Amino acid sequence: MLAFSALVAGSFSLGALAAPLIDPGALTALRFLLAAALVGAVAWAQGALSRHALRAPWRYALLGGLLAIYFVLMFHGLKTAPPVSAAAVFTLTPLMAAGFGWLLLRQQLTARMALALVLGAAGALWVIFRADLAAVRHLDLGFGEAIYLLGCVAHALYAPLVRKLNRGEPALAFTFFTMIAGCLLLTVWAETPLRETPWRALPAVVWVALLYLAVAASAASFVLLQYASLRLPAAKVMAYTYLTPAWVILWELALGHGAPPPAILMGLGLICAALWLLLEDAPAR
Repeated sequence: MLAFSALVAGSFSLGALAAPLIDPGALTALRFLLAAALVGAVAWAQGALSRHALRAPWRYALLGGLLAIYFVLMFHGLKTAPPVSAAAVFTLTPLMAAGFGWLLLRQQLTARMALALVLGAAGALWVIFRADLAAVRHLDLGFGEAIYLLGCVAHALYAPLVRKLNRGEPALAFTFFTMIAGCLLLTVWAETPLRETPWRALPAVVWVALLYLAVAASAASFVLLQYASLRLPAAKVMAYTYLTPAWVILWELALGHGAPPPAILMGLGLICAALWLLLEDAPAR
């Protein structure tokens, strides 16, 4: 999950560059296709694909649909939301995942984990509302952040559902069929944008972003998330997302976009404190 947070962070900075230049549905459909091809090739080479994994295919449709919703809304949100703010929205997923984990799996929170989730949520909200108390009082949430928040609800539901729906399939096979299902759903939904997108005329930044999203932020991160979801409580799985804003700041600095205002760093401090509390907590299953 540490590797997951680092890989996912890049999708915010690169996604923000590509989002205004291509339809989110078309981009996500192609991303899923490339990622599925990569994961499928590895799974085939390792003998992880079998008819056993195809039992109850509705599971993959449900999980793939949730991921499709998440990524499409993410890119819609990144059209207007700054990458650091979007990453802060993402850090609200552990709190939502904890709720879904209790509803679906009856996973219990310790007092330490509950405190950590509250601290992390407070830090995320401080960043999302741009360290502006007046904006907090008036719930002045940016449009891009609001769109992406809906996507994060789908992502938070995904983590406990993986554990609930998995029937012993290897992580690679489970990831492959989930991505195939997501790709098929997106191809139907974004059929018109896929046909009308001038693929050959797209700038290089879109292709760079697409390759990164497919290989690092999809294929690799999906496998990591599946692996962790089968071994950790949902809230702990998503706890590592608290590192994402910090990684995004490093990405933004590397891309020459500058650092966020100092006041924003207070919220990031709370987020890091939440991560420390969760990682120091006794492991639970």
